[in-house]
Amino acid sequence: MSKKLVAYFSAGGRTAGEAKKLAEAAGADLYEIKPETPYTKEDLDWTNRNSRSSLEMNDPASRPAITDKDAKAEEYDVIFLGFPIWWYTAPTIINTFLESYDLSGRTIILFATSGSSGLDGTIKSLQGSCPGAVLKEGRMMNDGPSVETLKDWVNSLGI
Repeated sequence: MSKKLVAYFSAGGRTAGEAKKLAEAAGADLYEIKPETPYTKEDLDWTNRNSRSSLEMNDPASRPAITDKDAKAEEYDVIFLGFPIWWYTAPTIINTFLESYDLSGRTIILFATSGSSGLDGTIKSLQGSCPGAVLKEGRMMNDGPSVETLKDWVNSLGI
């Protein structure tokens, strides 16, 4: 049986709720990716081109600092990695997390929440941050799946 981790970033709480259900469903440990400087409502104003999130997402080299690197992600076989979709992809803090560990040989399964976007293109944007890892497009959690639904999904992955 593989050792599993659910690591997630949640700016507003929606992704956190889904991550907790997934951890229960998968029998996985849970780890929150926290920004060193928490995001404010103003930071998350995507309509403001000068908001923190806009500036980060418009700079491919942006790597927002995280509070710690204690996830011990390299000790897990499978990592479910969750985040809200920003600008049609993962927030750059996810790159920070991935680049903090040697994840070669690990399987990383993505999950996300979004008001309107999907996971399209997210693997491509994250692959360079975790060389040697197997990145898989998982699922969108917009429908608020039950723990039972998530158990069925995890079992279908064959991990």
